[in-house]
Amino acid sequence: MWIPERVIAELELDPRSPRGVAEARVGLGGTYAGLGAVGLVARTRSVDAAIGATWLGAAITRALSIRLDPHRQRWTFWAYLLGEVGLGGLALASAARSKPR
Repeated sequence: MWIPERVIAELELDPRSPRGVAEARVGLGGTYAGLGAVGLVARTRSVDAAIGATWLGAAITRALSIRLDPHRQRWTFWAYLLGEVGLGGLALASAARSKPR
């Protein structure tokens, strides 16, 4: 989060690079798919809280990027931010409602 240029270079995050495409699949697809699958299977307060924290952490980082990496935000930027806040809030609300196991 604090040294994105170095991470981008090390992971070869370029859509023309096979490594970059693989890293995008892993980081943006596999991570969230795995987290969601655990949530559906485990159905516990702590898992719901972890899912909520993950989504809200993504939202906070996205919001910080407005200051750290000034760029023109397209509508998709705001849609993802809204989705992250919404999913994080829903997961935390679910954690608050569920019984501890």
